[in-house]
Amino acid sequence: MIDTIETRRDAAYRAIAAIRGKDLVPRIGFGLFIGVIGWMLAPGLVAPAWFAAVVVFQGLDHLISAPLRSAKGGPVSRAHRWAFLASMTFNAFLYSALAAILWFEGTAVGMAFGLLALCGSIINNALQMAQTPRALPAVLGPPALYIVGLPLFTGFTSPDADLAAMALIGVGGAVFVTHALMAVKRIWTTSRQMEAAVEAAERANAAKSDFLATISHEIRTPMNAVVAAGGLLRRTALTPEQAAHVDMLGNGSEVLLGLLNDVLDLSRIESGKLEVEAAPFELVDKLSAAARLWSAKVADGVSLRFDPRGLPDLIVTDPLRFQQVISNLLSNATKFTRAGQIALRGGRAWGPDGERLWIEVEDTGCGMDTATAERVFASFEQASSGVTRQHGGTGLGLAISRRLARLMGGDLTVVSRPGQGSLFTFVIPLRLAEAPAAGAGPAEAAGWDGALRVLLAEDHPVNQQIVRLMLEPLGAEVAVAQNGAEAVEMAADRPFDVILMDMQMPVMGGVEATAAIRRGAGPNAATPILALTANALAEHRAQWAAVGVDVFITKPVEIQALLDHIAAAVAPADAQRMSA
Repeated sequence: MIDTIETRRDAAYRAIAAIRGKDLVPRIGFGLFIGVIGWMLAPGLVAPAWFAAVVVFQGLDHLISAPLRSAKGGPVSRAHRWAFLASMTFNAFLYSALAAILWFEGTAVGMAFGLLALCGSIINNALQMAQTPRALPAVLGPPALYIVGLPLFTGFTSPDADLAAMALIGVGGAVFVTHALMAVKRIWTTSRQMEAAVEAAERANAAKSDFLATISHEIRTPMNAVVAAGGLLRRTALTPEQAAHVDMLGNGSEVLLGLLNDVLDLSRIESGKLEVEAAPFELVDKLSAAARLWSAKVADGVSLRFDPRGLPDLIVTDPLRFQQVISNLLSNATKFTRAGQIALRGGRAWGPDGERLWIEVEDTGCGMDTATAERVFASFEQASSGVTRQHGGTGLGLAISRRLARLMGGDLTVVSRPGQGSLFTFVIPLRLAEAPAAGAGPAEAAGWDGALRVLLAEDHPVNQQIVRLMLEPLGAEVAVAQNGAEAVEMAADRPFDVILMDMQMPVMGGVEATAAIRRGAGPNAATPILALTANALAEHRAQWAAVGVDVFITKPVEIQALLDHIAAAVAPADAQRMSA
């Protein structure tokens, strides 16, 4: 507790020193101004001598406070504190002394200007030091004594002075100082309340992050089973009707995952932690799948048409973020279109920065005015208060879509009129991709020959089964650990070619287990470890990277993505065995 009090006290003195350091030039400038006025009211050497003394002692004050302004300064000693307070107090007396000199010149103008200078000094010091009450006695005390004491002293000592008038002036000065102090107190109280509110907001934001992490994990775990099961079904012999159903299942799963990502992505975007990736994908197939999915959701009497003419086959951008934007645009169009049609189309165009890809989603829905069109791109905003009740939604889709478009180097705009529908245009830089080589079979695509020894650390039975179904038909031998502690024991017992590690597990989590395996002298200290986890926030990636994880794979996991990551992880070991 003592350390805390001393730390706060030192921080207060450093804040005072910082304020006085920034205010040095204005203080000297104001001193020059009132010095010139004083010289005009009382010609002679008094005003210039006063200003010279102000410059000297303000400079000395600046030197005394210099160590306190240093970022590397240590604890503030008692002697230094007293020296700093004495310097501030003396400078306040000196700064106010010219008013006393002008007061005793005896002219009405000099006395009035002296009082005005003292009032200005009190107001200026009160505003500057309102956040640091420790300095107030030093900087407000001297001018307050002058403004109250000068009239009273004159009233009692000068035979020509009107005692009642001087007393009234002194009382007025006391009232003025009192009100100044009350204003400072209100400012200080408000500042403390604002700081408390900021601290509460920071705590609430931390709680929100924890909640989002928990929700993300809990939803992604069952979603992993849904997405993976759909992927496994695609690899079996299906009738055309069954294949269409599986495609719809997969596309619906991706949209549901996109809704989950919307909330997480907004947090990442606002904190500047969201980064877009670049990978090749088939544009027409992606747009066609989105059109098929959302065509099943349009209202009766509404058609959704996709025109692929003018679109390139393969492009390079972030496939997930691209799909998020398209899905959000189609979702928005289906919500607000009750008759007519929705059109999805695109093309290529040249702009100032090179060739660009544009995708348009046009509907014949209710439309909106210009003010509403801009508001829909704000977070949690809807076109009207009844939108949520009638159509549902969080109000995040379009806001995130525009921010994603800009992160991808493009933009998202809208043109709309009430009753005439809306036209959303999504534009990004166009990067073409080369067609891939002829595909290989699943086992060859996996990138290994013969049995692959895999250690899977996963506590969820469904996810264990999913990974087995993905890898064992390709010749992999999958050993399962129910928690991180079992994974450490199994890794110390026999070698594996690759380790798949979940994050949240009983007994010992994945990060701790990975650190233990890396520290150990067992056969898997250098084995590739892939984080296979539902924890998708940036801080989780940082935790994995700190313990030496090679790859971070977010659930739900696609089969081919998992095979590709495993193949890339074991490739160096395969190459080493072949060269041996």
